[in-house]
Amino acid sequence: MNSRFVSTAIPYVNASPHLGFALELLLADVQARQAKLNGQPVYFLTGSDDNSLKNALAAEAAGLSTQAFVDQHAAQFAALTPLLNLSCTDFIATSRDARHAPAVERLWRACAANGDIYSDEYQGLYCVGCEAFLDPSELTAEQLCPDHLKAPEPVAERNYFFRLSRYQAQLQRWLSDGTLNIKPSKRRNEVLSFLQNPLRDLSISRSRERARGWGIEVPDDPSQVVYVWFDALANYISALGYAQESEPGEALTQFWHQATQIQHVIGKGVLRFHAVYWPAILHSAGLRLPTDLLVHGYITLDGQKISKSLGNTISPAEAAAYFGVEALRYYLLRHVGSVEDGNFALDRFEEVYNTELANQLGNLVNRVCALGIRHQLTPNTLPLTQQPDFPALAATVGPTLLTQVDDAITAWQPHRALAQIWQGVDAANRFISQHEPWVLAKAGHTEQLEQVLNALYQALHYIGQALGPLLPETSAKIAAALSNRTQAPSPLFPKRSEPL
Repeated sequence: MNSRFVSTAIPYVNASPHLGFALELLLADVQARQAKLNGQPVYFLTGSDDNSLKNALAAEAAGLSTQAFVDQHAAQFAALTPLLNLSCTDFIATSRDARHAPAVERLWRACAANGDIYSDEYQGLYCVGCEAFLDPSELTAEQLCPDHLKAPEPVAERNYFFRLSRYQAQLQRWLSDGTLNIKPSKRRNEVLSFLQNPLRDLSISRSRERARGWGIEVPDDPSQVVYVWFDALANYISALGYAQESEPGEALTQFWHQATQIQHVIGKGVLRFHAVYWPAILHSAGLRLPTDLLVHGYITLDGQKISKSLGNTISPAEAAAYFGVEALRYYLLRHVGSVEDGNFALDRFEEVYNTELANQLGNLVNRVCALGIRHQLTPNTLPLTQQPDFPALAATVGPTLLTQVDDAITAWQPHRALAQIWQGVDAANRFISQHEPWVLAKAGHTEQLEQVLNALYQALHYIGQALGPLLPETSAKIAAALSNRTQAPSPLFPKRSEPL
């Protein structure tokens, strides 16, 4: 079936959401919107990772019950869907949603039935921030976690283990032959490099005592709770109805078993969980693997990763309040992007808003539509036909632009898609300067004026259409402005009179 499943990772809710996760949501939204515009049914899932030790510890520090604490913060993550104008299908909160715990239990039992779960003693260094055991070789020279800059704590207890080592050769093959496609390729190479070393079996439970009594109980053993990552990764199938004991439901069938693509949009910090642990668990349970891992970098402030643990966060709501959601989408998608780390700076945001959005795109739309209305050019004389009248402009802003944008998004390069659209914006602005429609109007060259404006209307038509998966509200406003021949549109991006 020509359907697509798109998901974000689900974030810990030990604090309020930050801009780094907003970027992940937007990157996933672009994938989902592109698929829908191409006629694919899409299931776009996000949610909150509630059942972690770090959430329980944060609740203790806040003087709240863990459930009350995670509910409060999960609601803030759910509120990002309307705030960022996301096209989400579903939001799953793993501690509250009735679909989740039964699905985790079923997944556990399926892996156990395949002989892949056993109990054993374990000692290791545990980073609460990562919710993972770290090898001493992964620590900094100061013996700190490189991501959270804190010393991991020694842990010794009896846990349940997943036989990850059993799947090493298969994991290498899946990554090498493209069964599991990782973009960008350097992230795939990182995982393949990791897989050159012998895999150790994965601890997939924690003592109820160490977990502060918080989490999903291990099937048939109330003294243990399921390790947060085994629990959290299951959200992708629990939301689709995996817990159903009978035949799989319609959502699981359409958007997992029969989907054309299963895409996980994730940050580079959780790559190993998705590229190594998750495929092995799925295969053990007799389930299909995802097709794509789309891996993005971090947003940095002064070169340092934005992190709830480090306390250097920026609220998505605060960032959107400066210039609006569409401007925030543009800045993050084009100037932070999907592949490398990108810096966020309010002064740079202001510069981009004024030059690229207000001056280049906003002024273009206002000038063209105002000229069309002023000279009473009707829809009959300005049809949005398939080919502009000027070949040079058509080569930059025509049907080819839509293909280029589609290809760039598919290639996990939305920043390149926006750069190509802005080449069209620049071409249209140069076209206005070259042909000077106001001079044509003053000289009474009506036929030539109509040809020039017709070409500009069609250029805007393709620009607006190309923006659909990236800046959906702006795309809709451009379409509305082109169809309204009696009233000039309001500015797409009003200039700010005061600096930040």
